[in-house]
Amino acid sequence: MSTEDLHLEQLDVKTTFLHGDLDENIYMVQPEGFQIVGKENLVCKLTKSLYVLKQAPRQWYLKFENFMSRKGYKKCSMDQCCYLKKKNFILYHITIIC
Repeated sequence: MSTEDLHLEQLDVKTTFLHGDLDENIYMVQPEGFQIVGKENLVCKLTKSLYVLKQAPRQWYLKFENFMSRKGYKKCSMDQCCYLKKKNFILYHITIIC
């Protein structure tokens, strides 16, 4: 990086997929230990994404894409992981560690 005099910053978004907003109604059975006696058949309506949801990666991506757009960045047509602005560019990479 120093040969081009580029500035590098790095960040880690903790619990990334839990930040995604759901755009559909998703229900789950009550988690063990949270059931109310006599109401074990009730379900929980999710208001946020969970890691186990197949929608979780996409919902995070949409939230991130919206944020970058509001900051004035445009997605590069050659690389969907690269966002460009007149004087800046951002390259991102997501690694999922289970």
